[in-house]
Amino acid sequence: MLKKLQNVSDRLLPEPLAEKARAGFVLAEMILTGTDDRSVSLRTMFFVFAIRVVSAVIAYFSQVLLARWVAEFEYGIFVAVWVGVSVLGGLTCFGVQVSIVRFISEYQTREQFSLLRGTIWWSILFCLATSTIFAIAGIGIVYIFADSITSYYVLPIILALCCLPMIALQEVQDGIARAFNLPGTAIAPTFILRPLVLLGIVAVFYLIGLKPDAVSTLIAAIIATWSASLFQFLSLMRHLGKAVPKGPKEYQSVNWLWISLPILLVEGFYSLLTNTDILFVSYYLPPDQVGVYFASVKTLALAHFVYFAVRAGSAHRFAAYRAAGDRDRYERFIQETVQWTFWPSLAFAVMMVLTGKYFLMLFGEAFVEGTSLLWILALGVIIRSSVGAAESVLTMSGEQKNCALIYGLTFYVNCVLNWALIPAFGLKGAATATTLALAFESAALYAAAKRRLDLHIFIIPARKRLSPEVAK
Repeated sequence: MLKKLQNVSDRLLPEPLAEKARAGFVLAEMILTGTDDRSVSLRTMFFVFAIRVVSAVIAYFSQVLLARWVAEFEYGIFVAVWVGVSVLGGLTCFGVQVSIVRFISEYQTREQFSLLRGTIWWSILFCLATSTIFAIAGIGIVYIFADSITSYYVLPIILALCCLPMIALQEVQDGIARAFNLPGTAIAPTFILRPLVLLGIVAVFYLIGLKPDAVSTLIAAIIATWSASLFQFLSLMRHLGKAVPKGPKEYQSVNWLWISLPILLVEGFYSLLTNTDILFVSYYLPPDQVGVYFASVKTLALAHFVYFAVRAGSAHRFAAYRAAGDRDRYERFIQETVQWTFWPSLAFAVMMVLTGKYFLMLFGEAFVEGTSLLWILALGVIIRSSVGAAESVLTMSGEQKNCALIYGLTFYVNCVLNWALIPAFGLKGAATATTLALAFESAALYAAAKRRLDLHIFIIPARKRLSPEVAK
């Protein structure tokens, strides 16, 4: 098919355009049929991005419908509680959901299959156990201190905590699936199946005349999260049965946890960083304002998905190339991923800024207030994309402690900025705080990669150093 299209373009287009078209067809053929690592990574990234685009459409319009079906105040309560439990779900994995990508990639490269089998099962059981403990403890704390919590948040928080074990399971299964180049299994259950089930249940409530509120929406979220997580588990086990040779399991639990803990700080601070603004807005402003801010963030989400796709398709390659000692391939692949991240992110950010008002109108008239926020938030997305998946490079290259320090400092900066700007400037203060924090994060990641790994991770390539003879 591609060959026929190329022949048509050769006949119809002027030579300069035909030459560019041929280059495009070569790239398309490489992505669709290539078997080398670069082709596989590109195919994975495009597949992940395609799923995220589909899921973005589903998630976006599900949020539009929820905002219209659920009263603005109740919708704000749901958003605040759901964001909080989603952050906690990642934290309860203690970094294992990311370190598992590195372990699997290294053990596969070195053909250490007993460790490979052991780390897979240990990661699943560990994350389930820790998240269950946190869920039970959290419910107990909310029950004991219920009088000190705003009344309309008490029951929604308890219900949201019931989702915690399954959110953690999704996190670690996502990492395992990505390490085995299974992007569909990694993200489709979480980003497509879960919102569809949630929306379907709330739609039933609405159609039978039960006005959905925060509590009923969270009950629907419990059913959706458990269903999606169990479906993902069964799908993953079917794939692993073919991909992993059968045999004994070897465990290095202490070593795995010791490596994962700094990654906990990286992922924890990263998750908090991406949600700090929403949490601060939830604290300082009423739930209806939370809904407006959340709608603005969701409207700009498409630009974020480029980074997510590149990260999902490349993180395990960083670890594998470094483990194989192929420095040239390692550096070249990193620079390619920066290009893959920045230019599509820039295009999507500009597009969403120009059309964002019309998307926000879908939520309701009150949500158009968030249009001005898109300009501020888009700048942060563009700045952050300029260093690509730099934190994955650091984490997969053994620099997880330095990466954790960077995210800790960025989280601190973000908290201080939100604390200072939201009371004075409201939603615009939250958006400004997020953008400034992303600028700080990007600069710090670049500096760490340069200092610790001697890598130039930036959209503008480094100047080649000339030898003294050439310089003369």
